[in-house]
Amino acid sequence: METTFAGAKLILFLGDDLLVIRRDHAEGIPYPGFLDFPGGGREGDESPEQCALRETREEVGLEVAASALSWRRSHGASWFFVAHLPAERVSAVQFGGEGYGWMLMRPEDYTGREDAIPHFREILRDYLDGQQ
Repeated sequence: METTFAGAKLILFLGDDLLVIRRDHAEGIPYPGFLDFPGGGREGDESPEQCALRETREEVGLEVAASALSWRRSHGASWFFVAHLPAERVSAVQFGGEGYGWMLMRPEDYTGREDAIPHFREILRDYLDGQQ
C-alpha cells in the first residue's frame, strides 16, 4: 500500500464520456476555473484508492467499487485511477457543490482543451494511448 501521497483523482467514464468538474475560484486553489477530475486530498491513513473513491462519492455522489478501478498511475504526490461505468449511471450523479458544476465530454475533447488542467490532459492522453 502506498503510504506517502497527498491525494488521488478518478478519471471516470460514464459510457463513452468522461465526467469532469469545473473548478471554482477558491483562494489558493490551483488552476481555478479549469476542468478537473473527481478527487482531492488524502484524509487520515486512507489508501490512494480509498481517497479517490471517497472524493468521487463526495463530489458527484457516485459509489464506485474498488474492483471497478482498471488503471492506476502516480504523478508526483498524487495517484490517478480510471473506472468505466455504464452510461445509465449518469442519472445517479448528484453534484456535491465543490466547483461550479459537472459535465460529460468526450475524452478526446478534454485532451485538447486549454481549460483542462495541463498535466491531467497528459495523464488522460497516456491512458487513451495505451487503450489503442
